[in-house]
Amino acid sequence: MSSTEITVRWLGTNAWEITGNGATVLVDPWVTRFRTGAPKGEEWDMDTPLTIDEAAVDEHIAAADCILITHGHWDHITDVPYVAAKTGATVLGTETHLNLLRAMDAPEAQLGQVSGGELYRFDGFTVDVFEAHHNSSGRHKQLLFAGSRVGEVPRRPETVRDLVEGGSLAYLVTIGEARLLIGVTTNFQEREIEGVRPTLLFMQAGSRNSPRYEERLLEATGRPPYVVPTHWDDYEEPLTEPAVDWLGAERLGEKVSELSPESEFVLLDHLESFTFEG
Repeated sequence: MSSTEITVRWLGTNAWEITGNGATVLVDPWVTRFRTGAPKGEEWDMDTPLTIDEAAVDEHIAAADCILITHGHWDHITDVPYVAAKTGATVLGTETHLNLLRAMDAPEAQLGQVSGGELYRFDGFTVDVFEAHHNSSGRHKQLLFAGSRVGEVPRRPETVRDLVEGGSLAYLVTIGEARLLIGVTTNFQEREIEGVRPTLLFMQAGSRNSPRYEERLLEATGRPPYVVPTHWDDYEEPLTEPAVDWLGAERLGEKVSELSPESEFVLLDHLESFTFEG
């Protein structure tokens, strides 16, 4: 069987562009990067207005066939309505994610509701959807900005506090023989990804609240050929500047090398790409 060339490009935070077999998939495409204060050690300003830098989106995102949403926080979905309208891409997310997007004027005909367990077949690729969990933190293992289910279209979100997690999802994107897994956080359970053997695993840094996260995830996924860190940068610094290691990508690389020396750890900077055969 002939191989397929796959390219992943990091757009900062958890935003990724995956291309191959004539298709383009975006994950959490947020490139506006406004400041809320948190990565600077300050308290989150929950009243930070939501803004969309259309020029930045136009500069960094040209096309997409599908947009995958892992959860509903501002640093994941704020730019999605504009990106969806610009590209005509299908958008997959939970009921809450889609209702928040509807309130921000996302194109209704392009929205596809999922909750985990679905398999979508697109032209050139497939998407398996898995129920997932947002990271928890603090003494009481609280979920950051959890909010509640949004069962109907709310008033238009105006500030950071208006965009709630709304359930979390992980996705397995298959292009040719290549399988790319994204959205598995430190809060994952092995049973949820049993039997999944990705070619490339997008792996989060910052596991202080989840002992043995790296060991458990690498074991559960069969020690993938490629491990790419995600959501580790100071996501309020400009996307056009080198990434600032806020959550410990270099430390994650050391752990991966120790626990899975056969895996290639691929550390990308902002807007950098990695191409492999799948």
